[in-house]
Amino acid sequence: MADNKKMVEAITSMDVDFAQWYTDVVKKAELVDYAGVRGCMIVRPYGTALWENIRGDLDARFKALGHENVMMPLFIPESLLQKEKDHVEGFAPEVAWVTHGGEEELTERLCVRPTSETLFCDHYANIIHSWRDLPKLYNQWCSVVRWEKTTRPFLRTMEFYWQEGHTMHETAEEAMAETERMLGVYADFCEESLAIPVIKGRKTDKEKFAGAEATYTIEAMMHDGKALQSGPSHYFGDGFSRAFGIQFTDRNNTLQYPHQTSWGMSTRIIGAIIMAHGDDNGLVLPPAVAPVQVVILPIAQHKPGVLDKAEELRARLSKTVRVKLDASDNSAGWKFAEYEMKGVPLRLEIGPKDIENNQCVLVRRDNREKTFVSLDELEAAIPALLQSVHDGLYQKALARRESMTYTAASFEELQDIAQSRPGLIKAMWCGDEACELRLKEEAGVTSRCMPFEQESLGDTCVCCGKPAKHMVVWGKAY
Repeated sequence: MADNKKMVEAITSMDVDFAQWYTDVVKKAELVDYAGVRGCMIVRPYGTALWENIRGDLDARFKALGHENVMMPLFIPESLLQKEKDHVEGFAPEVAWVTHGGEEELTERLCVRPTSETLFCDHYANIIHSWRDLPKLYNQWCSVVRWEKTTRPFLRTMEFYWQEGHTMHETAEEAMAETERMLGVYADFCEESLAIPVIKGRKTDKEKFAGAEATYTIEAMMHDGKALQSGPSHYFGDGFSRAFGIQFTDRNNTLQYPHQTSWGMSTRIIGAIIMAHGDDNGLVLPPAVAPVQVVILPIAQHKPGVLDKAEELRARLSKTVRVKLDASDNSAGWKFAEYEMKGVPLRLEIGPKDIENNQCVLVRRDNREKTFVSLDELEAAIPALLQSVHDGLYQKALARRESMTYTAASFEELQDIAQSRPGLIKAMWCGDEACELRLKEEAGVTSRCMPFEQESLGDTCVCCGKPAKHMVVWGKAY
């Protein structure tokens, strides 16, 4: 196991330097490589396979609710972007511009899409005319560009991959229902497929998306106690519709403006998986999205019949799970460390003695628990163990969040917690932006959300002492 130890030592302990641990894991687990352009990443096959599984899961959930995929242009004319002023102002510092085509200067600058609201609205203006054309439930999978100053793979990059849903509805009530429905889809996905517990809530006006009337969010807590916004959903009202001249004839033959939503989840969620479940030995992947769910490691593979049996098991199991057989000449210790670092949920070991006994050893990545299983029972045992891994990861993450969530009744108490203990803080708030800004400036925390599940922790604002309107989750965030 000397090789195993060496591999583990190549990853900085998260307790020593969490940021360096994250970088080490991302690189050594072969998720990404750095590109030649600052702030951009090359997503390697293992990272791409992880994203494809995330995409496939989400895409199926969207389509089950009637959403259709489209593909919008990469470029947005400046005049089109300017139609929605709040939106433009919100994104102005992050926009990348194309000024030349070949050697010719363009008569109008083109924006490389930071998001696609304006593109969808321009299209909707051409295809929505009657209430019979509604709702429009569109989604696209693409990359977007935002000129970020500081970057970190998956968490914040200049180009990143995501899905963005853009829907149009007859009424405000329908659009609001869609906004909350899609937030529920994200929450269910995180908890059911990623084993990440989330807090559902509404963003404050200060933190809402540019151009939105209301932004809803799911917030997850990472291993270091920081929050990560994992899937926002926005209600735009009819602001974009008015700006782009989108009108339809309603059921009373009257012209109306449709109501719009937007919602998105990006490759940032891979960062959440890493930081919610990983440990000092590398990735710990939830089974539902893991590129490899079971890796077969033949023990003493040079002995007769071992590789043949391992291949037989691979062929059998490939019908029900994502399985890989590593028949390379690397040592067993190296293989143990490699697949531990890559977070494969289950390791199947099979050697000469196991074959004699018609059994194998299954080892869980999350807790290293070993189970001897009859080869005849693998098809039943493996799905059950994978479910146990999922449940274990979820409960561990939930317990961590609960143990690192505090309540504060005064500004001094909140400030003390923020400075001395990593995690989330629940406190009452009056709704005044001045108090929100003071908490950010003096305590170093931002409002993560106003949870749907409100708790009464007192009658007064933690900051100013005025009557409280909301319980807010505060914290430091990525």
